[in-house]
Amino acid sequence: MAELSTRSGTPVATIKYYQRENILAGGAHSGPNQALYSETHLDRIRLIRGLTEVGGLSVAAVRRVLEAIDSERSLQETFEIAQQSVSATIDPSTVSAEALARVDALTAGWHVSAANPGRLAAARVVDTFAEVGQVDARGWFDRYAAAALLAAEADIDELDARVDRAAKGETVVVGTVLGDKLFSGLRRAAQEHISALRYSVPLDGAPEPAPDQTS
Repeated sequence: MAELSTRSGTPVATIKYYQRENILAGGAHSGPNQALYSETHLDRIRLIRGLTEVGGLSVAAVRRVLEAIDSERSLQETFEIAQQSVSATIDPSTVSAEALARVDALTAGWHVSAANPGRLAAARVVDTFAEVGQVDARGWFDRYAAAALLAAEADIDELDARVDRAAKGETVVVGTVLGDKLFSGLRRAAQEHISALRYSVPLDGAPEPAPDQTS
């Protein structure tokens, strides 16, 4: 275990905690108070830390998604578990019918269940936009929906590139949990880029005109 701790950069106490929480298997006993750990253990620790430290999942949520990875569940079921693990639980009665209708219009033609956590979360955001007086003046929501569809297609294309069920299951979970963080981070960078193009200020303090992006 000491070597596993060193290679993974994870304290022994944390490794033992993972084992107590049934998210990391024990090693193969090789003698009194000794156990052998494999590359599989190392990979699993890295996955656990990625899901908790970067993805922000609780240990209980990690246990659920790891069970899904290790099971023979369908990929559709695995997606459902992953989405539920990263999504807040929203009471549908707290979301307006108008907001739900708006989201359903934005996702017309998509195969989305009524209880999908993304559908409910998007509707709650639409309600909040209205409450704070923000309006969709230039196809704001439609363009977000289009970007979301492109991101989802990228997720599934990566999934199709994996060969066996275990690899596909892990990609479902990692893509869902860490993909949210990646997309959010890239959006922040893109906002700075576009705002610099449109609103950059020259040395004399006068705003520069927006560049002609049609040529």
